Amino acid sequence: MVDILERIQNPLLRSVTGAVMGASAATMVTGGLLGLSKLESPRVHQLSLYAGVAGAAIAAVWGGVSKPLPPRKAAAAPKQDGWTDWRNLVITRKVSESREITSFYLQPQDGQALPAFQPGQFLTLKLDILGQSRPVIRTYSLSDYAATPVTYRLSIKREGAPRDQDVPPGIASNFMHDHIEVGSIIPCKPPAGKFVLAVDQDRPVVLISNGVGITPMISMAKAVAAQNPQRPLWFLHGARDGSYHAFREAVPALAPEKAPFTVHYRYSRPRPEDEGHYQSTGYVDTDLVKSLLAPQFGAHDAEYFLCGSPSFMDSLRSGLADWGVPDSQVYFESFSKPIPQASTATSAAADAIATAEVVFAQSGKTATWNAGDGTLLEFAEDQGLSPDFSCRAGICLTCMCAIEDGEVAYDEPPTGTPDDGKVLICVSKPRTAKVVLDI
Repeated sequence: MVDILERIQNPLLRSVTGAVMGASAATMVTGGLLGLSKLESPRVHQLSLYAGVAGAAIAAVWGGVSKPLPPRKAAAAPKQDGWTDWRNLVITRKVSESREITSFYLQPQDGQALPAFQPGQFLTLKLDILGQSRPVIRTYSLSDYAATPVTYRLSIKREGAPRDQDVPPGIASNFMHDHIEVGSIIPCKPPAGKFVLAVDQDRPVVLISNGVGITPMISMAKAVAAQNPQRPLWFLHGARDGSYHAFREAVPALAPEKAPFTVHYRYSRPRPEDEGHYQSTGYVDTDLVKSLLAPQFGAHDAEYFLCGSPSFMDSLRSGLADWGVPDSQVYFESFSKPIPQASTATSAAADAIATAEVVFAQSGKTATWNAGDGTLLEFAEDQGLSPDFSCRAGICLTCMCAIEDGEVAYDEPPTGTPDDGKVLICVSKPRTAKVVLDI
C-alpha cells in the first residue's frame, strides 16, 4: 500500500485513496480477529466499524502529508557501448557542399545509439568496390560535432588522378561520390584518431586548413563554440575560390554572440562573384598567421591545429617553428604522407634484423621474415592474411595491432602514434628475432 500511495503525485487523491485503503485494511483485519473471539455479532460489527473509521483517518492523514516518489521514467534505449569492430551504418542524406566535396550522413542500421566522439576524430569505412580483389578501407574525418550524436557526417573530396603520375583517380572517394546513395549500407569502425582538441582548455586555439582539410576543423570549432565559447578561437581557411569552398556560410554561423571567434578566408584565385565572402587573396601561410595573431599574443600563447595538403602543412610547421611556436603546441593531420623532417627521420636499417620468426597469433600462422620481405603488413599479405589498412604510410592508424612479444623498427617515425602495446604494421619491420602480432 505504501508503495502505491507514494506513486500518486496529487496530494488530495493520495489522501482519499489512503482513506479507502486504510478503512478496508483495518476493517478486514479487525473483523477477522474479532470473529475468533466470543463477542456477540452486533458487538463485532460495531468494533470493526470503529477500526475502519480509525484506519481511514490515519491513512488519509498520512497520505496527505507524505511526499510522493518521483515519477518513474521510461527505460532508456540500450546503448551500443561495445562497438569495437565493423558495424553497419546507413546513408540517410547526401549533400553537395562544393565542386569537389560531398557530405554523407550516417546512422546505425541496428537502431542503437551512436557513441560520442572527440572533435577531430575520423571514421573508418569498408567499401566493396567492383573490380577490387578485397574491400577497400579508408578513413575520413567527421565533419560535424554533437555531444550526443544521432548521426555522423563525413565530407569527402572527389580525388582526381595525381598530376604527372600514371595512376588512377581516388578509388574510394570516386566510388563514394558516384555509387553511394541514400539507403546504402557501409560497414564502419567506431570513431578513432588522436588529432583531437581538448575543448575545456583556456589557451587560444588556431585552426588552419586548406581544401578538404576544413572537415575536422568544423568539428573542433563547433565543439568549442558549444562547450567553451569564451575560449579565443581563430579559424583560418584557404581555398581556390568560392566554388571550391565547402561550408563557407556554416563556419561563421557557429560563433556565439560576442564570443572571441574569428574567421578569416583566403582565396588564391577569387572570382568576381566571391567579393564579400573572403578576407584576403593568396595562400594561407605563416605570414598571414603572424599578421593576424601577433597583435594579440606571442608565439608561445596559442595551440595550432593544421590539416590540409602535405606541402601546406610542411610549410606551416616550418614557419611556426621559425616564429618560435613550440613543437608541443602544433598538431597536424594528413592522410597523405608529409615530407619527413630531416631532424627526426631515422632508418630502420640500423635496427631491423636480417631474419625473424613472425607469429600471427589469431590466425595460428608462423613464418620466417627476411629483409627483402618488406613491411610486416606486406609480409602478412604474402602469408594470405588480410589485416586492415588504409594509408600504408603510418598516418591513419587503421593497421594498428597489438604486439604480444618482441619489438619492431620503423622506417621513420610514423605520423600517427600507436597506442601503448600496439604497432603500425604498414611501416614497421621486425627488430627482434621473434615477433608475435595479434593478427
